[in-house]
Amino acid sequence: MRYSSEFRDPGVARCLLDEIAATVQGADQTMTLMEVCGTHTMAIYQHGIRALLPPAIRLVSGPGCPVCVTPIGYVDHAVALARRPNTILATFGDMLRVPGSSSSLLREKAQGADIRIVYSPLDAVALAAKHPQQTVVFLGVGFETTAPTVAGSIVTAQSRGLHNYFVLTAHKTMPAPMAALTADPELQVDGYLCPAHVSAVIGATPYEELAAKHGVPCVITGFEPLDMLQGILLLARQVVAGEARVEIQYSRVVRPEGNKKALALLAEVFTPCAADWRGIGVIPGSGLALRSDWRAFDAAMQLPVNVEPAQEHPGCRCGEILKGQIGPRDCPLFRTVCTPEEPVGACMVSSEGTCAAEYKYGS
Repeated sequence: MRYSSEFRDPGVARCLLDEIAATVQGADQTMTLMEVCGTHTMAIYQHGIRALLPPAIRLVSGPGCPVCVTPIGYVDHAVALARRPNTILATFGDMLRVPGSSSSLLREKAQGADIRIVYSPLDAVALAAKHPQQTVVFLGVGFETTAPTVAGSIVTAQSRGLHNYFVLTAHKTMPAPMAALTADPELQVDGYLCPAHVSAVIGATPYEELAAKHGVPCVITGFEPLDMLQGILLLARQVVAGEARVEIQYSRVVRPEGNKKALALLAEVFTPCAADWRGIGVIPGSGLALRSDWRAFDAAMQLPVNVEPAQEHPGCRCGEILKGQIGPRDCPLFRTVCTPEEPVGACMVSSEGTCAAEYKYGS
């Protein structure tokens, strides 16, 4: 298939749904399948996939939105850097409206801070070259999908002799949070729809320990409706058969070994570290810190600022939503106090956030 319309064929969708229903017919209990990708979450809501599935399958959304899982303390740190004199803060647009403890980057920009939306880390490098007398800080937020591009920007800045370019990194990696959620007795995940963008970089191998050690099947799945339905079918077959292995549904993009060049660049610039995930807590080895050879570009080390103590917003239940324990409508702030125009939690801000998806498509 070559065109997106071919991945949305109603007849093929019906056949897949029939196969799913036949696979889970007579199942003793509901199986819980979790997607761990913000684009998957949006696709599930957009195409009404939950409503098409038999009652024996329950889909829940996990921590697949990088903006959503970024802790509030990071936003506070970014706000403090934005307040530094002679500083340009460069960021992807979805970070602008994420609330911190007492402010947001959007509010700081309105008050005069030099905060600029960029579409690539290399745009931030270009800003550093254009404004040599100013400090440029790029907000490095994302999973393995965006981390190689940030690594590339640092290598580029060094090659160009730019000493005014820095990165405030909050990069996180899969599948460590999936293992943490699997160990949560309150959740009981039966299978994972693994993130496609991340897997295009890391491949299938990193999920093998999760499947073998925890006995949880994993299927790397694409984003179109037929991708999602086929991924669910493959997972359902494994769960019913009592199997646990890693399958690649998204084989037109993902290779078992991943993207070797991107992985080499990651290994050159970053090293694994503990990372704080909103709602989950600190997970060892789930973050990426700059290696010692590259710490001259580390904004946290090179640009000391006073960061206010982190304080979560009362009533916001983003953490529980990110763990799949509750849905957006279970939060008392949803659609009342917390809306896309006036977000209280990060899950309502990002275009990949579960609350944003529920708000837009849930009805």
